[in-house]
Amino acid sequence: MAKRTLPILKQLLHQRSPPISTPSRSVTYMPRPGDGAPRTVTLIPGDGIGPLVTGAVEQVMDAMHAPIYFEKFDVHGDMKTVPAEVVESIKKNKVCLKGGLNTPMGGGVSSLNVQLRKELDLYASLVNCFNLPGLPTRHENVDIVVIRENTEGEYAGLEHEVVPGVVESLKVITKFCSERIAKYAFEYAYLNNRKTVTAVHKANIMKLADGLFLESCREIASKYPSIKYNEIIVDNCCMQLVSKPEQFDVMVTPNLYGNLVANTAAGIAGGTGVMPGGNVGADHAVFEQGASAGNVGKQKIVDQRTANPVALLLSSAMMLRHLQFPSFADRLETAVKRVISEGKTRTKDLGGKSTTQEVVDAVIANLE
Repeated sequence: MAKRTLPILKQLLHQRSPPISTPSRSVTYMPRPGDGAPRTVTLIPGDGIGPLVTGAVEQVMDAMHAPIYFEKFDVHGDMKTVPAEVVESIKKNKVCLKGGLNTPMGGGVSSLNVQLRKELDLYASLVNCFNLPGLPTRHENVDIVVIRENTEGEYAGLEHEVVPGVVESLKVITKFCSERIAKYAFEYAYLNNRKTVTAVHKANIMKLADGLFLESCREIASKYPSIKYNEIIVDNCCMQLVSKPEQFDVMVTPNLYGNLVANTAAGIAGGTGVMPGGNVGADHAVFEQGASAGNVGKQKIVDQRTANPVALLLSSAMMLRHLQFPSFADRLETAVKRVISEGKTRTKDLGGKSTTQEVVDAVIANLE
């Protein structure tokens, strides 16, 4: 009896156990009742390539059946002010998606982008600059988040002519605004498992203004002991960005420096056409292409309909997460990254020959 059962035991012992199946869907997100209700988003197509890339977002949202409805307004950068009905729409809907708005050089016309930030108190600008798999760049392992104070400093445009031929441009830095942008940066790092926050400054020269910004950052940093805090002078920062960008994680900056740093980081990581971003305050958020360079584009690109929609598509994924629609955001991001990784459908700025519509079609084809 023992001899008969021995081969059977050996056979049973050598049999492989069936592989344990792992769930393909996340079960960690439990929506609250009513979270699936459709949301209205204010849409500003803007100037130049804006209507092309916002149109791309509309098509992809329709293809996903995303719970988003757009309330569209015709706004252009040469207007003197943002129309009151547009501001009211954003205040009502809380969220806006916008294309680029062209700001005329000189002539006394103020930037509508700056107007929106001030009117809605969108005090934090966030641009995520990272390597996309399949898109060759000079540097690898780049994943930088630039968080920029959005309401004061030189970029606020406080200027006047003292006497003919003499113009005074004011740089106003306050403890209140410096502390809240520092707090936002550290809170972002904490919530997103980021390890380091670097404050960018020029306090060696602007000892009072940038000194106050640094003082505020240091005070907030002391409340987040688990996050490493660094400081770097802005000119050295730019040099380090182009030589060793992978050393940076989260960067917090005053207004003007942040504009320069974010555009530089975007160029290093793959170009302005692929970097997402947004502006957020306590009550409202406006999502747009992360890097301002090229967000309006040249007329030739508009005529040929070859604008790159990737940056605004990824910004839309940020928007979907902001609206508590994480699965739609994941689907959109995954589809965009697949298209980039495959390398078959790319616009000219990424080394391809595809039109905006061909990129949109490829993204929709890769939606799960």
